[in-house]
Amino acid sequence: MAMNRIKAILAEMQLTSKWLAQKLGKAENMLSRWCSNRAQASIGSFLEIADTLDVDVRELLSPSQL
Repeated sequence: MAMNRIKAILAEMQLTSKWLAQKLGKAENMLSRWCSNRAQASIGSFLEIADTLDVDVRELLSPSQL
């Protein structure tokens, strides 16, 4: 199963999924599913998240996926 590190990155930056949802114009429940790895964002959404958080998109992926 694919895993992402969105929740961990947000915690490191002291940001919330609610904040990110507002910045991306996405529903909070969608971000919640992405943060808990119950669903995965599209490649385009991962790129948008990385841009919003000013991180390399690879940082959003768990090490086993690299």
